[in-house]
Amino acid sequence: MKNFTLSIVVILLLLSCERKRIPEASEAESLQEVEIVEGRYNVAFLVMDGVYNTEFTAPFDIFQHTIFREGIKAMNVFSVANTRKHITTFEGLKFLPDFNYLTDSLPSIDILVVPSAEHHLDTDLEDTAMIDWVQKASEDAIFVMSHCDGAFVLAKAGLLDSSASTTFPSDVDAYKKMFPHLDVYEDVYFVHDGKFITSQGGVRSFEPSLYVCELLYGKEIAKRLAKGLVIDWELDKIPYLKK
Repeated sequence: MKNFTLSIVVILLLLSCERKRIPEASEAESLQEVEIVEGRYNVAFLVMDGVYNTEFTAPFDIFQHTIFREGIKAMNVFSVANTRKHITTFEGLKFLPDFNYLTDSLPSIDILVVPSAEHHLDTDLEDTAMIDWVQKASEDAIFVMSHCDGAFVLAKAGLLDSSASTTFPSDVDAYKKMFPHLDVYEDVYFVHDGKFITSQGGVRSFEPSLYVCELLYGKEIAKRLAKGLVIDWELDKIPYLKK
């Protein structure tokens, strides 16, 4: 009788767990739309499986914190992918993108951010739908920013043909070999040429993001944004290039 009772308890527990089971990433889709507040800059982050955490979260943190500063035109920040299902970063973080650029109607994009991803030097560059979307999204943007190997995507899209740029230090040689016609710089955190801002990536993704804020809002707001993230910000002490 004791064994029979124990079996019933185990079965009930298993049934309870099944009812509460969390959907797998392949089943779950984003149900809540991101809030787009009128009168703000719209900042889109292009993400995909294998995106690197820092190149995504560093500029996201800087730009999202503009909503806590009074008297400025703050930013709506949102992620864009070719799916509404879970994205898994290179480091294993899972999150749901806000928009699917293949199927959704997107807000106008003022700032396009292209973080680096694991396959930006190979298979991602064969994704013609993604490259075409980047070209189109860049047309009316005020700034187009890449971090680390995100520059490969911009270069593949032909956006850097007339602009100076940089990329992840260890990938500069591969970048030059793949795009020998480009004007490539090393030993700077980021390069700003026209609307395009390319950075070395990693923790160096913070500086060009603060730089954009300084261009849009002025030095004091940029310093306050940096202070909120415990970053010392002095633009004249940063090794960067403006063409």
